[in-house]
Amino acid sequence: MGKVILDAAMRAKLNGMSQSLELYDEQGRLLGYCMPADPVLDSLPRFSGSNPFSEAEIEEALKATDEGRPLAEILADLRNGRFTP
Repeated sequence: MGKVILDAAMRAKLNGMSQSLELYDEQGRLLGYCMPADPVLDSLPRFSGSNPFSEAEIEEALKATDEGRPLAEILADLRNGRFTP
């Protein structure tokens, strides 16, 4: 993923990145979408490219029969500073 550094003037034009934005060029063509960073999600470890789980752990997880939890519930816990797997 590319990286762009915004100066104070550009941040002001983007309303401080306080909400999701659609980016257009001078001809009105949609270039892309931009979402503000989520501090909770940004604090989580990022995938480094190698699998952190052993083959045994993967096999055990594949055998699990529980249904898990809805993503919305997990994200709400993360935003509230708590996490229960």
